[in-house]
Amino acid sequence: MSNKLEEARPVVLFRGAETHTRSVLKAVSWRTLGTLDTFAISWFFTGKIEIAGSIAGLEIVTKIAWYYLHERVWAAISWGRRRVN
Repeated sequence: MSNKLEEARPVVLFRGAETHTRSVLKAVSWRTLGTLDTFAISWFFTGKIEIAGSIAGLEIVTKIAWYYLHERVWAAISWGRRRVN
């Protein structure tokens, strides 16, 4: 019989487990800041708020997905981690 902890298979980090929900929320908050930056830069270079909005709208979706995948891959790599006692 397996318990829920085994089924969830949390990723052990320095101070506990990193859940998928936490990784998603981190990705969204970080990407929001990045998208605001992309929007401002795009608006500055194009002078058009519509084009800047289109660029920012597309990149927020793609970069959230890339960040999430990046976090999960690094979470699976044990290199450079300290052991949790």
